[in-house]
Amino acid sequence: MKSTLPEPVQLAVPEPELAPEPGWRGRVTMPSLPEAFRSIAVPEQAPSWRKMCAFAGPGLMVAVGYMDPGNWATDLAGGAQFGYRLLAVILISNLMAILLQHLALKLGVVSGRDLAQACRDHYSRRISIALWLLCEVAIAACDLAEVIGSAIALNLLFGLPITLGVILTALDVLVVLLMQSRGFRYVESLVASLILVIGASFTYELVLAHPSISGIFGGLLPTPSIVTTPAMLYIAIGILGATVMPHNLYLHSSIVQTRAFERTPAGKTMAIHYATIDSTVSLLFAFFINAAILILSAATFHGTEHQSVADIGDAYKLLSPMLGAPLAGVVFAIALLASGQNSTLTGTMAGQIVMEGFLNIRLRPWVRRLLTRLIAIVPAVIVASLYGETGVGQLLILSQVILSLQLSFAVFPLVQFTSEKRKMGEFANSAFLRRVAWIVATIIAILNIYLLVQTVAGVFTD
Repeated sequence: MKSTLPEPVQLAVPEPELAPEPGWRGRVTMPSLPEAFRSIAVPEQAPSWRKMCAFAGPGLMVAVGYMDPGNWATDLAGGAQFGYRLLAVILISNLMAILLQHLALKLGVVSGRDLAQACRDHYSRRISIALWLLCEVAIAACDLAEVIGSAIALNLLFGLPITLGVILTALDVLVVLLMQSRGFRYVESLVASLILVIGASFTYELVLAHPSISGIFGGLLPTPSIVTTPAMLYIAIGILGATVMPHNLYLHSSIVQTRAFERTPAGKTMAIHYATIDSTVSLLFAFFINAAILILSAATFHGTEHQSVADIGDAYKLLSPMLGAPLAGVVFAIALLASGQNSTLTGTMAGQIVMEGFLNIRLRPWVRRLLTRLIAIVPAVIVASLYGETGVGQLLILSQVILSLQLSFAVFPLVQFTSEKRKMGEFANSAFLRRVAWIVATIIAILNIYLLVQTVAGVFTD
């Protein structure tokens, strides 16, 4: 009997294959994000500024994860309770992030693999599956924070029920598909535009708040009280834990490969140089946003009867009357909405990279993005329907704890791979960089374990 099933459609242009690199098993044969792989030309014989423009973009997409709604609560609480003193923690967190993102982009440039592919190539199938499951849980948790942040912003701006706001965030799947079908530069442009909205919003808020300049500069210097004061230490660790996001390491190692640089030692050196500048500048902007949230909270709430403010909704309601500006709360909510939507765009893309990298599964773009969104949206809708805003706020805190748990499972392989000369050749981490990277990885692991223990203990105490 003749089959009535249609013949599989053949692609007109075959997907590019990944050239084998020394020191790797060669189990990975397809490039990361094949639809955008090497799609952006890099002018080889051009001035430095033109090369820099060609490499600009991935850093901003990564920086989105460092200013997402998951960071807002800890920054608000830190500023309200302790003034400017925790600015040093935000600065240290960003310096750690700059180092780890440099390692992630170097892995992508040198090996031609994203971090998920590198894990699949290096580890056994059993370990790779375990790492994939942990990573999917972390991405779902991160996506959950972003979905909730957008839903809260829609509720504050338009009075939409939290449940409806969560559902509406699924529409970003269509936006990503539309932008990426027109070219990867369109995705980067959308992300950059939303970041500008966030930056402009907080610049306006800071002008209204009139923060103490001496307090800001003093807060950038770490003090022993951060460690000796239990309440301050708890929030400080929360800031550290919420700043470095595991999905950003997978994302950056992938999207840096959208640039069509020469696969020679000189070409890789150039790519690492300009990509590191792009990443560092972008993360410094993310530092400004996180610092601005804490500074705004310190200038507005610290030393008042509202210095226990840690909830985003409460901050929105109090900003306008306390700053004497009717638009202050509205601008704050607009920045939150831009932050949430931006983070869902990059988080959805990270979900695709992780699934394809660990499992080598190729799904249609709309299918894999819809799956990624549903993993985050379903629990958020259930909790919002049953428990309202209070339950959603607790879910936001839980998502950050889950992220803290998974972070080391991304950081340790990243440091290991980029330190091995067999895999990275002349681009392997120097002895000094290797020591610093392992120290940072260990500090992050210890602090996140401490945060987890304290959070669980607090839950059982309550």
